Amino acid sequence: MAEVTLEVTRRELTGKEVAKKLRRDGKVPAVVYGGHRDPVAITVDRKSVSELLKKSEHGIRSVFLLKMADSDQQRHAMIKALTINPISRKMTHIDFVRVVMDEMVKVTIPVHIVGMAIGVKEGGLLDFQVRDLHVECLPNAIPDTIDVDVTALAHHEYIRVKDLQLPEGVKVMDDPERVVVGVTHAKVEVADTAAADAAAVVEPEGAKKGTYLVQMTDTLDVRPGARG
Repeated sequence: MAEVTLEVTRRELTGKEVAKKLRRDGKVPAVVYGGHRDPVAITVDRKSVSELLKKSEHGIRSVFLLKMADSDQQRHAMIKALTINPISRKMTHIDFVRVVMDEMVKVTIPVHIVGMAIGVKEGGLLDFQVRDLHVECLPNAIPDTIDVDVTALAHHEYIRVKDLQLPEGVKVMDDPERVVVGVTHAKVEVADTAAADAAAVVEPEGAKKGTYLVQMTDTLDVRPGARG
């Protein structure tokens, strides 16, 4: 995994009003913590971070080399949490956690399904149970995804954590017996039209239909280790 260099500025002043002003000026307040050292408040340029995340092959799972402006200080870190404004969709705060390149980190990696299962072609349903896995590895060995090939899966066959083919140096922390994905039979419901008509329920006039609650998630968390 190639590191991404990002210039940061030490933030001497804190508080809501200071943070608001920084955001108006195109900056993002951030904190670097962990590594058995005290947290350090910093500021990063929003545009620079956005461009780096888009260009980087590993996106939010990139290893950053944070370089302090006007000094020789620099430190490797990863994004622990990235807070996004749900309205403007702009970054409002970043938590970085320090990493040592020769020490193991714990991260959450998405599972990526590859291929189409035989059982699905025969009319079954793909039962995708585990979307993310908790893994431990060195920072430069963090995979973007854990690929799971389901091509050979027939009806009532499953792939468990212990069956996964993992990249070299990557260890899964989840229960080895946990089912990641499988193929089940499709449930076909045949309704008797006459019976349905007889048992039809008439909703009162003015009743609300199809009310949905859309919940927006505004924090992305890759969890590279415990908060220090």
